[in-house]
Amino acid sequence: MSVGPSIGYVPGVYDLFHVGHLNVLRQARELCDVLVAGVVSDEMCRQAKGMVPFVPLEERLAIVDAIGIVDATYAETTPDKRDAWAQVGFHRVFKGDDWRGTERGDALERTMAPLGVEVVYFPYTVHTSSTQLRAVITAARPAS
Repeated sequence: MSVGPSIGYVPGVYDLFHVGHLNVLRQARELCDVLVAGVVSDEMCRQAKGMVPFVPLEERLAIVDAIGIVDATYAETTPDKRDAWAQVGFHRVFKGDDWRGTERGDALERTMAPLGVEVVYFPYTVHTSSTQLRAVITAARPAS
C-alpha cells in the first residue's frame, strides 16, 4: 500500500508541442496527486527515433513546465525507465495506447512491474503527431 501522494510520470519527447501532448498530460493529471513529465533528451531521441528534435531539450522542458499541468519536469538522459523511476519515484507511468500490446509496451510493463509501477494507456491522438508535423515542415522547407 502506497503512503503519501501518488506520483504519475508521462515520458515523451514533446517536440513541436501539440494537442496530443496536451491530451495525455490532462488525462494523466486526473489520475495522480503529483504529475512529472519526463522530457526525452536530444541524444536519447536520436538513439530511439533516429532524429533530433526541432526544439532543444531546455526549451521543451520550459514549454511543458509552463503549461501549468505538471508539477515538475525531468530530463530523461537514459533509455531505461528504471533510471527515471529511481530519480522521480513514480507509481504510474502513462503512455499512448499505440504502445499497448507492442513489443516496447510489453517490455515497459515487464520492467515496471517488479517496481510496483502501473503502466496506464491513454487513447493516442491519431490526427496529430510530432512525426506528422515534422514531415509537413520538412516538405515545406525550400531546398538549399
